[in-house]
Amino acid sequence: MSGKNKVENMAQKAKGKATETAGKAVGNERMTAKGKIDQAAADAKQAGEKAKDALKH
Repeated sequence: MSGKNKVENMAQKAKGKATETAGKAVGNERMTAKGKIDQAAADAKQAGEKAKDALKH
């Protein structure tokens, strides 16, 4: 996995966690769900990158 992609995925996951936490704090279910979706997307991208790396080696 390239370092750039790893950093981007970690940043997206952190943003998602922040959005989820903010949504919970203000009682906004839509914002909480958006944060969870961002986190799941980052996890999926990271899994895809790991799979690509495994095929390369």
